[in-house]
Amino acid sequence: MTKQELAKKIYDICYLTGTFKLRSGQTSHEYFDKYRFESMPQLLKPVAELLKPLVPSDTQALAGLEMGGIPIATALSLETGIPVVFVRKKAKDYGTCLFAEGIDIAGKKLCVIEDVITTGGQVLTSVQDLRSSHAVIDTVLCSILRGAVDNPEFAKANLKLKYLFTGEELKSSGR
Repeated sequence: MTKQELAKKIYDICYLTGTFKLRSGQTSHEYFDKYRFESMPQLLKPVAELLKPLVPSDTQALAGLEMGGIPIATALSLETGIPVVFVRKKAKDYGTCLFAEGIDIAGKKLCVIEDVITTGGQVLTSVQDLRSSHAVIDTVLCSILRGAVDNPEFAKANLKLKYLFTGEELKSSGR
């Protein structure tokens, strides 16, 4: 499937209009319901195939952010053979009490995986948490970037932001 064909399919399945509160607290009248493509293997697999070349070659683990980044990171792990770590928004208070589940991340070069980024607030928080556990991170990869391509907060955090589609690309594919 080409990138343009995938964009059209994702738009057709995921693009919703109405009134939606975003994680950032903003209200939007359009929404990309990423779970609609993440739950469909015939779309999730080509997303992972197209994201694969964007993963830095020195990546030692993919860090999938709760909840939407986890299926993408898992599919990408299957495509690349790179281990995956599942990152919670906060550590659980039972069992291992970890916020990053999977391999030990200390000293490892991670590529953070998210589904949709608007402002990047949760991504930046999670990167800070991962770095405080001695992970090395310089790249964030998402399937849909709704926000600014040149988000200054990512630059301040010394992060490169890579994406498969912008929201505008998806919308133009549906027109």
